[in-house]
Amino acid sequence: MILWLKGVVFSVTTVDLKRKPADLQNLAPGTHPPFITFNSEVKTDVNKIEEFLEEVLCPPKYLKLSPKHPESNTAGMDIFAKFSAYIKNSRPEANEALERGLLKTLQKLDEYLNSPLPDEIDENSMEDIKFSTRKFLDGNEMTLADCNLLPKLHIVKVVAKKYRNFDIPKSMTGIWRYLTNAYSRDEFTNTCPSDKEVEIAYSDVAKRLTK
Repeated sequence: MILWLKGVVFSVTTVDLKRKPADLQNLAPGTHPPFITFNSEVKTDVNKIEEFLEEVLCPPKYLKLSPKHPESNTAGMDIFAKFSAYIKNSRPEANEALERGLLKTLQKLDEYLNSPLPDEIDENSMEDIKFSTRKFLDGNEMTLADCNLLPKLHIVKVVAKKYRNFDIPKSMTGIWRYLTNAYSRDEFTNTCPSDKEVEIAYSDVAKRLTK
């Protein structure tokens, strides 16, 4: 997503991670993708990779993708942890509490997306803007914050529905506006695995609720 948003020309080669090619195994032994190599140096930490791409692929040739508002970087950051606890749980008696925990974090994200950012508020206007209409976390353009959150949010939507029959509530209009805008962008849809692939990837992770 980052490379696409920056307008970098790149090629994609898919590999079977269960039968990794030798050169891939030798690059970063014991680690899982994503990782990046540049001038013989290997970076395996996702945040370090993002920082590196932002530093090297910089203006004027490439777009700057860092969010303007620091809060955009942390919005929704605890959703995936709550989702993981929810989906890996096999005890029916714990399901309701874990679902509430997930809903609470989704609600926080929804509130952030519906709250106007400072640059949406015109101090000279008589009109009081109560709800944001922005497309993404930090405004109307995608940033690194979206590259982090959107794939996770998509996984939550697909996997929770498949294995827990859980839907993100329609009342969370901020999240649904956000997802709808993301699904209209090639940068997201063309770098996102299909729903079926996501379901298969989680078939061993999602635990059945058994008494």
